[in-house]
Amino acid sequence: MKILGISAYYHDSAAALVIDGQIIAAAQEERFSRKKHDARFPKNAIQYCLLEKKLRLSDLDRIVFYDKPLLKFERLLETYIAFAPRGYRSFTAAMPVWIKEKLFLKTTLKRELAELGGLKSRQVPPLLFTEHHQAHAAGAFFPSPFQKAAVLCLDGVGEWATTSLWKGLDHQLMPQWQIDFPHSLGLLYSAFTYFTGFKVNSGEYKLMGLAPYGEPKYTQLIADNLIDIKADGTYRLNMKYFNFATGLTMTNNRFSQLFGRPPRKAEGQLTQQDMDIAASIQQITEEIVLRLAKTAKQDIDSDYLCLSGGVALNCVANGRILRECGFKDLWIQPAAGDAGSALGAALSVWHEYLGNSRVATGDQMQGAYLGPRFGSEAIAHYLDAVGAVYQELPDDILMPKLAEILEMGNVVGWFQGRMEFGPRALGNRSIIGDPRNREMQSTMNLKIKYRESFRPFAPSVLVERVSDYFDLEECSPYMLLVAPVAESRRVPMTAEQQQRFGIEKLKVPRSDLPAVTHVDYSARVQTVDAETNPRYHRLIRAFEERTGCGVIVNTSFNVRGEPIVCTPEDAYRCFMNTEMDYLVLENTLLAKAQQPDAPAAGERSQYLQTFELD
Repeated sequence: MKILGISAYYHDSAAALVIDGQIIAAAQEERFSRKKHDARFPKNAIQYCLLEKKLRLSDLDRIVFYDKPLLKFERLLETYIAFAPRGYRSFTAAMPVWIKEKLFLKTTLKRELAELGGLKSRQVPPLLFTEHHQAHAAGAFFPSPFQKAAVLCLDGVGEWATTSLWKGLDHQLMPQWQIDFPHSLGLLYSAFTYFTGFKVNSGEYKLMGLAPYGEPKYTQLIADNLIDIKADGTYRLNMKYFNFATGLTMTNNRFSQLFGRPPRKAEGQLTQQDMDIAASIQQITEEIVLRLAKTAKQDIDSDYLCLSGGVALNCVANGRILRECGFKDLWIQPAAGDAGSALGAALSVWHEYLGNSRVATGDQMQGAYLGPRFGSEAIAHYLDAVGAVYQELPDDILMPKLAEILEMGNVVGWFQGRMEFGPRALGNRSIIGDPRNREMQSTMNLKIKYRESFRPFAPSVLVERVSDYFDLEECSPYMLLVAPVAESRRVPMTAEQQQRFGIEKLKVPRSDLPAVTHVDYSARVQTVDAETNPRYHRLIRAFEERTGCGVIVNTSFNVRGEPIVCTPEDAYRCFMNTEMDYLVLENTLLAKAQQPDAPAAGERSQYLQTFELD
């Protein structure tokens, strides 16, 4: 039984292939189109998924979409009626698109699929639709290692639901309760993302990264005016301050008056107030998530919790759930946003619609390594075409050499294996460095990533050594948990250093791993094990053997404003157009100093014809 899941037309379009309940392939469209958060029909991602098993579209048994458009249209109409006459501009902007395209999404999808597969519309395999939060819940529970779990979904909005609790048992998902639009924790956080000058649906992680530089001075102001939080974590927004239900912006003038200023302009200077606002909304978000998690444990009576939805990418809140809410373990869908719902929709069809049984036998996401891989022949073909200078080295020579290169303070682009599914680079499309180097964070941010200096980097640590560096006993393979740095590794601050505020805090080393330690002595941890990613584990082990440090810096292989690289060509272009020192493409090593001029911008190669099949 071959099932294709699709998410599209809002943000982060993606496709996923499930065969007889096994996850075969999954990828976001942005990685192929090179348009960040691409929302278009994911034709390239679908092509990749089919090619991974040499399938044609007509070979599929079911195709499933992650949303129910008619229910979403109902919500839009009811919202506009409820808020009338406000929202007229937004209504007139939205309705033509709905009447022309989204209301008839089934017809649109069939047309797109038929064109992609060279079929007539009637020949397209049966097309199904899940509800939005159902797809989120399925993507969280069914790949998890738990036979029974509470499943909490937290995002902006689907059709109606913004927060929902489900009981996952065997191959079933049973809805328990939900909070409906416009009351949304995800949209509340996005409102503050907008107000502090970052882009909605992509800048939320910047807001989270900014929070440690501020003081939560506005927490009570938010609680008194913007949101009513109940003891069980349920909440209601005061819509007098928000514009997202009917307008073209997230906040309104009353919101600006509350904080005594207008929204920060994009790329404008970050002020201490922005940092304090970020700290305040982060504190509010954590409090709500903790209360909801405790309610979920009580309602479902389970020792295990699964999380999905965009808010589940708030790894600071996730770390606190694990430490404070009494669960034995926590599992978070690594592609927790809408992209992961393509996979969830496919798994929902297999287990819920078709009734196939499920026995939890460990994490089924395969480390999230579900995208295309490229072999040595394809890599060499491209490098030769652009006149690159390189050498091919076996692992027993390459790994010690890379350990030495990293120890010398160099920044390395690391490209190997199957591309990751989700927003995190997990050791297959990564930029890596030495975490002990005090200059590494600023070097990577300003010279490689071309982004804000405050943005933190994550440590990749050998799973068997994680407790030697962090207050964490559990695995964190998807970089979705923040944990405190071990006391033994912290550097006490002087009285003068303790008086520093804002970005000045960044100049004070907090531990013997300064490149990955946040200003609050925490880190966003990725544990690496030899079974899931043997080559990445081998590299970190080689670095440990040389330096005594079982940790390296890991950030995504891209520059600001671009998706993570997909192909060797993407990786080489990124390498040549930044101040990266070395590049590794599987077993191929390139030094920047030996390369010719950077390749000119232009059409990308036919990558779908060159990746290696399983």
